[in-house]
Amino acid sequence: MTQEDLSRLGRNQLHTGLYIEERFPMFGVRYIAINDHVDTDSGESNDLMPFKNLFNEWFVRDTSRKIRAVQRAKAERGERLGTRAPYGYMKDEQKKLVIDEESGAVVRRIFSLCAAGNGPSRIARMLKREQVLCPTVYAYRKFGVSHTSLDLEKPYHWTSSTVANMLENELYLGNTVNMKYSTRSYKDKHKMEHPREECLVIEGTHEPLVDRETWDIVQRVRQNKRRLTKMEEQNKYSGLVVCADCGRAMVLHRAHTMAATYNHFTCRTYKKDGIEVCTAHYIRECILDEVVLEDLRRVTAQAREHTREFAEYISGRQSAEVRRDIRSREKELAALTKRAGELDAIFRRLYEDSVLGRVTAEQFQTLSAGYTEEMSLIKEKIPAQVATIQALQEKVCGTDHFIALAKRYTDIQELTPELLRLFIRKIVVHEKDMKWSKHARQTVEIHYNDIGYVGAAPEEAQNMAEPA
Repeated sequence: MTQEDLSRLGRNQLHTGLYIEERFPMFGVRYIAINDHVDTDSGESNDLMPFKNLFNEWFVRDTSRKIRAVQRAKAERGERLGTRAPYGYMKDEQKKLVIDEESGAVVRRIFSLCAAGNGPSRIARMLKREQVLCPTVYAYRKFGVSHTSLDLEKPYHWTSSTVANMLENELYLGNTVNMKYSTRSYKDKHKMEHPREECLVIEGTHEPLVDRETWDIVQRVRQNKRRLTKMEEQNKYSGLVVCADCGRAMVLHRAHTMAATYNHFTCRTYKKDGIEVCTAHYIRECILDEVVLEDLRRVTAQAREHTREFAEYISGRQSAEVRRDIRSREKELAALTKRAGELDAIFRRLYEDSVLGRVTAEQFQTLSAGYTEEMSLIKEKIPAQVATIQALQEKVCGTDHFIALAKRYTDIQELTPELLRLFIRKIVVHEKDMKWSKHARQTVEIHYNDIGYVGAAPEEAQNMAEPA
């Protein structure tokens, strides 16, 4: 076996040395590196071979370090590190991203479908059924760009993972996210994904395909699993309606044999574990529609017509709520810090007892294992609690954003999934004042995005539904 030099065989000194010193002689292979004067049949020519292999590896290591430095500098300047234009975009003459109208329309539709309550799997099935070219085939046919996953025999092969990745990609918001992936070293090519906090995010680097409101709605929808019911219908309230007592999401019951006016929500805990744990909190969907629509109209009207008074009221109430939350979390932080100090003292005493022979080695290991685990949990909780308190202290009232939305949506006629997630964070359903009564009053609290619950008292609805 003849090569130009040793670097052609490999630049990993351990591997190349293993092959030349052991594997080749084992199988009777004669190896010759012409420029480096290496010949396995000549023992004298191999004396400097280990050093040459080491220099070859150093070259790779130095090159890798320089490339990483260049990539880091480009990322900090806001340049996109990816080589291919993502689906929905193409590159102009200056290699900058511009919108590709044909695929861009598909991206906008995907976000719109998700905002309406459709999950990635259902969106993928819809695109397949409509024979929309999948991203790899589209890029190949329009731009001649190939990809390792290209399959021309399946041009409409949309997958739920493809759609989900698009829905989570900030690039469609106009942002560039650099340094999202990296490798451990030049020897390990497996990619590691970094959390967003460790990435370099540069906002507004190119024209967005999706506006901020649609993006926020989609992210809220993605937080909740939205399965189709047996009637192949989507629940527009999915994940929004929660039980006031146990805090879990409520379940919507529907059936082909049941009139739409009898569709109703019940507590998931009650449904699963029975009345010993929680109660039904029964409320009809049509009644909830009336309550939510009326309250949404009321609050948005207040925001539009009495803007200054509305903003002052929300700001004052939010400040009080934030202060209460901060005090509660500061107490928890103080308790965690105190316990960490106690554990330090326990460790010192336990170590002294072990050294002086008051406890055996087995006892020391058993006791210290439990305390060590508790300490590690506390060390994880303390930074998280500090970060939460700082975020609350820096919290800015979102009243202006809510008022701007209220001025845009001046004529709300019906509730849609997009509208619900644009305005509402959660809907809390209380049990009736008198359980199983047809005419008992029932409290429904509607908590809005940015501003929370609005009103001197919760909106109360007359629930005329039959008991569950």
